[in-house]
Amino acid sequence: MTKKPIAWIVDSTAYVSKELQERSDFFSVPLNIHFGEKQYVDGVDLTPEELYEKIKTAKVFPKSSQPSAGVFAEKYKKIAEDYEEAIAVHVSAKMSGTLVSSKSGAEISGFPVTFIDSLSLSYGVSGLVERGMELQKNGATVPEIKAELERMAGTLHNYILIGQLDQLYKGGRMSAAQFYIGSLLKVKPIVQISKEGELQAVDKVRSEKRALQYLINKVADAYRSGITKICLMQGNVPEQANHLKSLIIAQVPGMEVEIGDISTVLAVHAGEGTLAVLWFDK
Repeated sequence: MTKKPIAWIVDSTAYVSKELQERSDFFSVPLNIHFGEKQYVDGVDLTPEELYEKIKTAKVFPKSSQPSAGVFAEKYKKIAEDYEEAIAVHVSAKMSGTLVSSKSGAEISGFPVTFIDSLSLSYGVSGLVERGMELQKNGATVPEIKAELERMAGTLHNYILIGQLDQLYKGGRMSAAQFYIGSLLKVKPIVQISKEGELQAVDKVRSEKRALQYLINKVADAYRSGITKICLMQGNVPEQANHLKSLIIAQVPGMEVEIGDISTVLAVHAGEGTLAVLWFDK
């Protein structure tokens, strides 16, 4: 049997559009979510809805961990039955050990895999995969695809409106004093994933209305620079996301807005109510 040329691999921090779900050459390896001693496989033992419910009621703060090298090895051995090689695009190595586990799994399996550090997560991962698939369709070689995706990875723009201050605090990303002052003043933190792949604070906005306008202003700036499509990620608040989409379209006519769910990693740390806008430079 003739093998197919390239399989595409991501981890479950990636936003998976309907188009990607329908691709037979697209595979996702789930991360793990821990509530104390109890471990769940993302998307298998625990749906996003169940995750948010557990976060509300759990006495311990959840944590995420990468799949083991063994899990990746088994996945690659299976894929090797039908494909000549793979391209794996993973969550930023600065935020997770997933890329390292994936590389170790490939070595164990003996399957040839080309790795891309997305320097991000969510749409920052899947946007690279979509571009890579387009390049493959147009006849680009694997080294050419790798070079283009690594260049593109550093061009992601993203602004994340944190939904739950208490989750940043419980996760150790905000001090007790910052949490107290932020809660008292109803501050809405804006964070982003830097060009180096690290989560960092970029601004603080008073009130929900001003925070949404902050995101809209960033999208308007992008449109003026030639961007015509963005991805709007939401954390279990589809009505708020649709509201923000309508505001963006009203103020930035011509901008295409695709809505999707935020990744598990962001859900664990940023919480329910989180909204984010993301796009790549042209």
